[in-house]
Amino acid sequence: MPSPPQTGAVKEAPALGPNPDLKISFVEFVALTAALMALTALSIDIMLPALPQIGSALGVTAENDRQQVIILYMVGFSVGQLIYGPLSDRLGRKPVLLGGLALFIVGSCLALLSQSFSMLLTARLLQGLGAASPRVVAIAVVRDIYSGRHMARVMSLAMMIFILIPVLAPSIGQGLMHLGDWRLTFDALLFMGAVVAIWAGLRLPETARQITQHTAAPTLLASFKAAALDRQTMSYGIASGLMFGCLLAYVASSQQVFTEVFHVGDHFPLLFGAVASVMAIASFVNANLVERLGMRRVSHTALAAFISVSLALAMASNAGLASLGVFCVLVASAFFCFGLIAPNFNALAMEQQGNNAGMASSVIGSLSTAIGASAGSIIGGAFDGSVLPLALGFAGCSVLTSIVVFAFEGPAGLFGRNRP
Repeated sequence: MPSPPQTGAVKEAPALGPNPDLKISFVEFVALTAALMALTALSIDIMLPALPQIGSALGVTAENDRQQVIILYMVGFSVGQLIYGPLSDRLGRKPVLLGGLALFIVGSCLALLSQSFSMLLTARLLQGLGAASPRVVAIAVVRDIYSGRHMARVMSLAMMIFILIPVLAPSIGQGLMHLGDWRLTFDALLFMGAVVAIWAGLRLPETARQITQHTAAPTLLASFKAAALDRQTMSYGIASGLMFGCLLAYVASSQQVFTEVFHVGDHFPLLFGAVASVMAIASFVNANLVERLGMRRVSHTALAAFISVSLALAMASNAGLASLGVFCVLVASAFFCFGLIAPNFNALAMEQQGNNAGMASSVIGSLSTAIGASAGSIIGGAFDGSVLPLALGFAGCSVLTSIVVFAFEGPAGLFGRNRP
């Protein structure tokens, strides 16, 4: 199904670098975009070392139930994304961003006061609802300024910085556990939310009016249809969600895998960070490849490699050969591929949505997060003391992703044969 026609002029930068729509430097723009996106990663990864203590302090008897601290956050994150995009199209990016950050701060305060596991999960739900705003608005702002390969490269550069969070956050969380109890992690999240809110409030320009001020505002339903009925947007949104399921499954179960299967103890944050760091390398590689080779060629090739690595991990686990070294090498290889897939799938999903960036970012984000959270919860909940469920989950999600991509692109569109 072809994309609905777009009305009005959409400004696009001819190349990366200084842009008249930006009142801040390009470097600061990328850094701020990364910080907005990183709030979610920090809110998840800093919690991992604290999960055992949270379970003990709040009376959680089943170890797999501790994963709900991650999953409930993602549920709120998924629902929130449906709200903020349409609001940012109507009210502007900046007020919606700051409102969401305020809700995140409220959720952090509630978590600090939690005396029961159910109260903590409610606080995490609120945190997720609030954190959806910076994620949606950051992508919409980037799409306001850039599109296509340029957008993919900006997203890759932002992800290079963003990846530092999952690399460092578990170590930060571990350090906080040595200084005090699990509540210190929420002190850190409260501080981070306040810093990002002040930075964005003082420095981020309002891009929505600059890009769409001469465009007739479509109705809410028409905006939703423009995103939901676009085959490219939905296909790559679903594909993004399935791949995100792999990442979330790993994050949710990593503490159990490293400590219960491989018995690494306090070395968990270092190993988790080392594996995650390859995504930063992949983002750097992607930023340099995508403008030469195109989004499809890079991401489709990486997807094929991800499937191969996932199957290798499943076979190694089934044969009893998945040692710590083998596991780390294969998972790191898979996430290198993920780093080549994620920014390009996101840019491809947004490619047709120039005048509808806020709503499209909401629809894509909510869809991909809901799929990812569901898949991640199922895979993480299947943990049985081995890495086989995780490996099979990786393989299953990536194979389903390839089916979705093939159904949209067809043989001629795969690997960018006919399109970039």
